Amino acid sequence: MTRLIALLLALALPAAAAQAQHVQRQNNIELSQAWMRASLAGVPNTAAYMTIQTTDGKPDRLLRAESPVAGKVELHTHLIENGVAKMREVPAIDVPAGGGAELKPGGLHVMLLGVKRALQDGERAPLTLVFERAGTVTLTVPVRKGMPGGHRH
Repeated sequence: MTRLIALLLALALPAAAAQAQHVQRQNNIELSQAWMRASLAGVPNTAAYMTIQTTDGKPDRLLRAESPVAGKVELHTHLIENGVAKMREVPAIDVPAGGGAELKPGGLHVMLLGVKRALQDGERAPLTLVFERAGTVTLTVPVRKGMPGGHRH
């Protein structure tokens, strides 16, 4: 029985460590599950997704994003107009206190336009987020293939 418990703990620890690596905290901001879509052949744009929460109980706003891997970075959302899904730039993304903001395929996201080189599954790319209250938060985001049925650019 002791060996079984030890084996289960040994198997659980790497998974817990991997999960912990997906959370970054800086300047009263917690970022989790951040990822950037790998480049698609012939498509010069990609997107980054994550969950953003404040850690001080106060709301904040994501004002802009930057990355050296793209010519331009914008904050976007998806809208349905006359039954057609369209992307639109937004001036900021609200991060409510206690709730946070979820940037995900088909919703709010960081749009990277004019990607300067192909981003490959498994690599990491720098991304800087600028918040109204928290200021600048810099992270390195894992690049991975898009999820089936997800959003495409």
